Amino acid sequence: MADDPDDSSHIVVRLDELLYERRMTLTELADRIGITLANLSILKTGKAKAIRFSTLEAICRELDCQPGDLLAYGNYEEDQP
Repeated sequence: MADDPDDSSHIVVRLDELLYERRMTLTELADRIGITLANLSILKTGKAKAIRFSTLEAICRELDCQPGDLLAYGNYEEDQP
């Protein structure tokens, strides 16, 4: 079942990695794309339930990336160190 809380598959947000590679802070990105730091932080931590295409487009524009660079579908256990 897709909404099963025991399902360990999920969307992985790779915003931290992209910001690090581009030597940009979350605050700087928030200012550049016109979104609150709090809302961007929710996305970064993977707690967001949805993302607007306009926000995704703005993030990709500022980070010079593709949506697939930012979001991936994965298994929780595989993503653990």
